[in-house]
Amino acid sequence: MKPFARIGLAGALVLAVVVLAAWINRDRIAEDIYLRRAVWGMRPQPLADIPDGLSVGLCGAGSPLPDPTRAGPCTLVLAGQQLFEVDSGQGSAKVMQLMGFAPARVDALFLTHYHSDHIADLGELMLQHWAGGAAKAPLPIYGPTGLEQVLDGFEAAYQLDRGYRIAHHGPRIVPPSGFGGTAHVFPMPPGGPDQTLIDTPDLKVIAFPVDHRPVEPAVGYLFIYKGRRVVVSGDTAPSPRLEAEARDADVLVHEGLSPRLLALQRQAAVRDGRWNVAQISRDILSYHTTPEDAAKIAAGAHVRMLVFTHVIPPVPSPLLNRLYLGEAPKIFSGPIRVGRDGDLIELPAGTTEIRVTRRLTSY
Repeated sequence: MKPFARIGLAGALVLAVVVLAAWINRDRIAEDIYLRRAVWGMRPQPLADIPDGLSVGLCGAGSPLPDPTRAGPCTLVLAGQQLFEVDSGQGSAKVMQLMGFAPARVDALFLTHYHSDHIADLGELMLQHWAGGAAKAPLPIYGPTGLEQVLDGFEAAYQLDRGYRIAHHGPRIVPPSGFGGTAHVFPMPPGGPDQTLIDTPDLKVIAFPVDHRPVEPAVGYLFIYKGRRVVVSGDTAPSPRLEAEARDADVLVHEGLSPRLLALQRQAAVRDGRWNVAQISRDILSYHTTPEDAAKIAAGAHVRMLVFTHVIPPVPSPLLNRLYLGEAPKIFSGPIRVGRDGDLIELPAGTTEIRVTRRLTSY
């Protein structure tokens, strides 16, 4: 037998032995993989691997339309070791955990408005914050006028569940005092002044009005931490006020609706005789922002990076990003990202650096 043939045969035998050993030990290997993943998800300091600074995580880059790649609207903002959440769309609490961020670690929730897709997971977030961390105090929740009505409704819906869990696990594991949320309501009339919600030497969180008529009030948020700036638009039509608030921001997280792709969905609805869906797809054009208009806002505000969220309609593949963005890359010369669940954008303090990573994990 030739030397190369002998080497090839030996290699094949080694590979066969490795495959056989893996097959025989497959259950133990699977358990080890499962345990490693479980330990990763239970880390006591999940933010320790993120540099001090301001970071943005997308725990829901979708809209009310079904999207297999995006949960409902949800944006995480990390300021140092503080974790904040903006909106709580359907499925976002699970995505957050798949990103390695436990709802129990959320320091406060900020709501932009009270459309159902932005509050659908509020009950789940409050429950996980309470039961997942033995919270002794409710989750702080900030929002414009109307928040108390929304919060009262969710807490009423979860009252039976609250009783079951206390009875089953005991008050040491689920302290009764930690259930639900505490409403921090601020006035926000159309065109009204900014509202500073958190003001410390390192961190400021500011709410400002946006144009989502007939939805009023509706707000966006500005986060400033150690010189880094992030703006989250919420749902809005093109807004001069938002452009002013986003001036010199490192990252603008802006909603985006593609009329071109939405027209295709409308055609499908008409062909199927779903006239109500076709009408709704026309109506929503008036209170959302096209990618081109968002790019104009980003360019006018001298934003360093534009990230699209609340992606309408669904863009299930990056191959469709060009169609979704249209002329936006010609209008705004900086980096543009069509957001996906699990995106994490890091802005280390004391630098001008912008790092984009993926944090969505699986086994």
